[in-house]
Amino acid sequence: MVKKFLTLLLGFSFSFVESSYAQEPKPWGPVPSSAQLQWHETGMYCLIHFGPDTYTDKEWGYGDEDPAIFNPQNFDALQIVGAAKAGGFNGVVVVAKHHDGFCLWPTKTTEHNISKSPWKNGKGDMIMEFKKACDQLGLKLGLYCSPWDRNSPLYGTQAYVDIYREQLRELYTNYGPVFMSWHDGANGGDGYYGGAREKRTIDRTTYYGWDTTWKIVRDLQPMAAIFGDVGPDVRWVGNEEGHAGETCWQTYTPHAPEEDAIPANGFVKYWEATTGHRDGKYWMPAECDVPLRPGWFYHAADDAKVKSPYVLLDLYFKSVGRGAGLDLGLSPDRRGILHENDVNVLKEFGNILKETFSTNLLKDAKFEASNVRGNNHKLSGTSFLTDTDPYSYWATDDGVKTPELTVDLGKNATFNIIKIRENIKLGQRIDSFTVYALKDKRWEQIAGATSIGSMRLIRLPQYHTARKIRIRIDRSAASVAISELGLYAEPVHLTAPEIVRDKQGFVRLTTATPVSGIRYTTDGTEPTAISTVYTGPFLLKSNGVVKAKAFKDRLAGGLSVKEFGLVKASWKVVSPVKGDLSALIDDNEFTVAEVARKEGAIAPSSPAEVIIDLGDVTKIRSFTFFPPQSTSRSGLVDQYAFYVSDDNRSWRLAAKGEFSNIAANRIGQKIKLNEPVNGRFIKFVALNLIEGNKASVAELSVN
Repeated sequence: MVKKFLTLLLGFSFSFVESSYAQEPKPWGPVPSSAQLQWHETGMYCLIHFGPDTYTDKEWGYGDEDPAIFNPQNFDALQIVGAAKAGGFNGVVVVAKHHDGFCLWPTKTTEHNISKSPWKNGKGDMIMEFKKACDQLGLKLGLYCSPWDRNSPLYGTQAYVDIYREQLRELYTNYGPVFMSWHDGANGGDGYYGGAREKRTIDRTTYYGWDTTWKIVRDLQPMAAIFGDVGPDVRWVGNEEGHAGETCWQTYTPHAPEEDAIPANGFVKYWEATTGHRDGKYWMPAECDVPLRPGWFYHAADDAKVKSPYVLLDLYFKSVGRGAGLDLGLSPDRRGILHENDVNVLKEFGNILKETFSTNLLKDAKFEASNVRGNNHKLSGTSFLTDTDPYSYWATDDGVKTPELTVDLGKNATFNIIKIRENIKLGQRIDSFTVYALKDKRWEQIAGATSIGSMRLIRLPQYHTARKIRIRIDRSAASVAISELGLYAEPVHLTAPEIVRDKQGFVRLTTATPVSGIRYTTDGTEPTAISTVYTGPFLLKSNGVVKAKAFKDRLAGGLSVKEFGLVKASWKVVSPVKGDLSALIDDNEFTVAEVARKEGAIAPSSPAEVIIDLGDVTKIRSFTFFPPQSTSRSGLVDQYAFYVSDDNRSWRLAAKGEFSNIAANRIGQKIKLNEPVNGRFIKFVALNLIEGNKASVAELSVN
C-alpha cells in the first residue's frame, strides 16, 4: 500500500511539474534554414558594382571592353567597406563578374579578367582585397557572379555552363565563408560573344541547370543564402526601388509560368513578389535592392543625385521594417573609391539609425499579458520582449490566438515608431494586429498592420505621447510567439521639397510640412540658410539643376535635386499626327504617351517613332528618355535610335543603343551624344519593345 501510494504521489508530482512548465510551441508552416536565419540577422547589406562599365559610363557592358581601361589608381576596399559599415550595413555583396563577363579575380576560366588589366601590373585580385577589408572591419562578404556573359563566345552552349560553374567553384573555394550567393535575373540578349555580335536567347529556367549549379554553392558554402528571382533561399521583391509590400509574407510558392503571372521573360508578377504568399510552401523572404544613385554603376553626371539620408531611412522602414532585407547598391568611381557625396550620406544615415534606435522606451516598462504559455513566466513570459535575444519570446497557450498585451511605461513618453518581431524559428504565425494608446482615459487606436515575421516597423505619421499602450493580436494562424517589442522616436526633421517645372519653364517648390522657408540654388551648389528664398514660381528657361532645402529655425531639411532639359514652351509633336501625345513634352514624368508604329518608319522593324519640332535650331548635347513609372512592362523601350534634322526630311543619326535594365530600374536615361549636333527637329525611334506593340514614353528632353 505504501509503495502504491508513493507511486501515485510521485506520478501526480511529475504531472504537476510537467504541466507547470510550458513546452515550446510547435512550428507553424515553413521555417527558415540556418543559412536563411543568418541572412535575416544580417538585415541590410550593400551590393558593389565596379568594373569596365565604370569607365565606359554604361550600366550594362556589351563584353567587348578592353581590360586596359580598368585601372583604378586609388582603389581602396577599406574605404568602400568602411563607408558601408558607417551606414549601419552588416555585409557587402561584391559583383565579381557582371554581364560584360569581366572578372575581378584572376580566374583560369577566361582571359577577360583582371590579370589582363594594368591595375597592379596584372597581379591584383580585387575579390581578395574586399575579403580582407571585410575581415578587418567585421562585415560579412557575399559574392555575385553573373550567369549572363556577353563576352564569352560559348554563351548559349553547355560548354559555357561548365565554365560558369567553374567560376563559382573558384569564388566559393578561395575567399573564405560568404553569407550570400547572389544571382541576377538578366540572362540572354545582345552581346559581343567573342566577336559574333549577335543576340542569343536561352531558357533561363533550364539552361543553367540550377539544381546542379546551386548544389555547388550548397557543397562549398552551406551557410550562404542563395538569392534569385524566385529563390531558392531569398526572392527578389519585384522592383529595384527598395521597398516591399505593406503586407509582406516571408513564405512563397514559386510556380511555373502562367498567363498574367510570370511573363515569357521570366519576371515574376510584381505584386506576388512584393507581398509573398500567406500559404506559401517555402520560407523564401524578399530582398529589396536599390542603388544609392539612380543607376548601379558610377556616372559623374549623378554626383548630385545621391539619395538623401532620410530617403534611405524611408526605404529602411519599407524593407527591413517589413521583414525583408535591404540591399543598397554602391558604385565606386573611376578612382576606385566611393565619391565623397556617397560617403557623407552613408555616414549621416548610419547616425540617424543609431539615434533613432538607441533607446527602447519600453526597456523598463511593465507588461501585462492576457495569457502566458503554461502560466510560466520564466520560460514564456513578457520579460523576453525587451532582451537582446531575437529567439527568446513571449508565447501563449495553444489555441490562444488573439491575446492582448498592455504596457505601462511608468511615465509619459513620445514616440512615432513601433517595433515588433516574431520568433521566426517557429514560423510566421500572426496575420494582423492593432496598437492602441491610452489618452484621456480612453484607448485610442493609433496603428495596425498585417504581416510581422522577422521584423515589423510601423512609422506613425505623427508623434504620440502616452504612458500606456496596448497590443491586440486580431488574427493568428497559431498561438503567438513574439520575440521583441519596442517604442522609439526618430529625430525631428523636415521633409525635402518637391521640385516641378511646367512646360513654360516655371519652377515650383513645395513641402509636405510647414516650414519657415525654402531656399534654392541653380548654380550647382547646395542650398544654405543664406541662399535665395523661394517666394513663388521662378523661370528656368535653359537646362540646369535646381537644388532646394527647407529651413525652420535652426533645422535644415533634406536636399532635393532636379535636373531639367531645355524649356519646351515652343515644342510640338509633328508625327504621329493621330492621338494626343502632349504627355511626351509636358515636363511631367508621371504622364505617359503611347506611340503607335508608323508605316514607312526609318527603321522598318521599329514598333514606334516620334518626331518633335523644337521651334528653332538648337544645339543638342544629349537627350533624356523617361520610361513610364508604372509596374507594367507593356510598351517599355529597351533599344533606341535618335536622329536630328534641320528640315524634317534629311536626318542624321546622333545616337543608337540600349536602355540597360530599364524594366527593373525605371530612371531617366540620359544619353550623351558623341559630339554636339545642331538641328530643329528630333526623331526618337523605339527599335525594340520588351512587351506590347506601342511604345510608352513618359517624357523626352534634350540638353
